[in-house]
Amino acid sequence: MDYDHEITICVGSSCFSRGNKQIVGAINDYLEKYQLQDRVWFHGAHCYGHCEKGPVMKVDGKLYEHINIDKVIAVLNDFFA
Repeated sequence: MDYDHEITICVGSSCFSRGNKQIVGAINDYLEKYQLQDRVWFHGAHCYGHCEKGPVMKVDGKLYEHINIDKVIAVLNDFFA
């Protein structure tokens, strides 16, 4: 399947222990709420090497550091506005 966008979230132990488990749920909820599942490939990836700046995620290759649920929602709102 071809996707218009890609969101990856670090699932390394450092980011995961800092809250990425809850962030995964928030992203899935957002994609479902706005019916973006067919346009966005959302998946986990192992360490980006930015452990001290975690949790981290990428949206179409752009890295976001120190993310939390509020920041993720803001990034997604800006990106998909």
